[in-house]
Amino acid sequence: MPLLSADKLTKSFGGLTAVSDASMDIEKGELVGLIGPNGAGKTTFFNILTGVYAPTSGSIKLEVDGTVKDITGFKPYNITKSGVARTFQNIRLFKDLTVLDNIRIAMHQNIKYSLPSAFLRSNNFYYEEERLVKEAEELLDIFNLTDKKNELAKNLPYGEQRHLEIVRAMATRPVLLLLDEPAAGMNPMETDNLTKTIAKIREEFNLTILLIEHDMSLVMKICQRIYVLDYGTMIAEGSPSEIKNSKRVIEAYLGEDVRYA
Repeated sequence: MPLLSADKLTKSFGGLTAVSDASMDIEKGELVGLIGPNGAGKTTFFNILTGVYAPTSGSIKLEVDGTVKDITGFKPYNITKSGVARTFQNIRLFKDLTVLDNIRIAMHQNIKYSLPSAFLRSNNFYYEEERLVKEAEELLDIFNLTDKKNELAKNLPYGEQRHLEIVRAMATRPVLLLLDEPAAGMNPMETDNLTKTIAKIREEFNLTILLIEHDMSLVMKICQRIYVLDYGTMIAEGSPSEIKNSKRVIEAYLGEDVRYA
């Protein structure tokens, strides 16, 4: 059983079908890319996987601790608790909170004190809060953000905001991390740092990653397999070299009248 199995997912909005019979399997430990022209349905596919949209038809199954779990139609918070975390195409940090507090908020789904304990400020409440701060600081240290922990998120440079969003997603302790165009708006140096960060996440945390990205050099460099979506339909799947040389993929990006030498 793959870690994630999406089978024939379809999402229609009235008379418009944004995703049609799209299937994807991701094995544990893989770094998989999802590419396609603008408007191909990539973010809609992500939104289905993470519960933002319920699919019109199809199923999503996740292997959790050796048990296959059907998460089709789950609410986003239940999908997060199941072990799937994501970032967004447009940064969605809590911009008026500190870097540290952005991480702590993500960790609160794993707290081990009750609501009465929080109201009464019990010993268990203080112990758990101290534990969360320690774990958050450890994450920030791994990703070189410790010196920024007390800064407001909105005051970070753009590239560091992108990194913080990834770290916040990781703070939920996912088994599967979905990155929606993490390099969007980055300059070449920031993109290079991001590439190293994604590789570091996969290696050090043994995370499975699904990546949407328009930067083909980044995708081809780090992804083991790539799926291609066009007009809501999966048109290809394979290694970077196979995708790069696929006539159907080239046609999707450049038009059907492309002539081949």
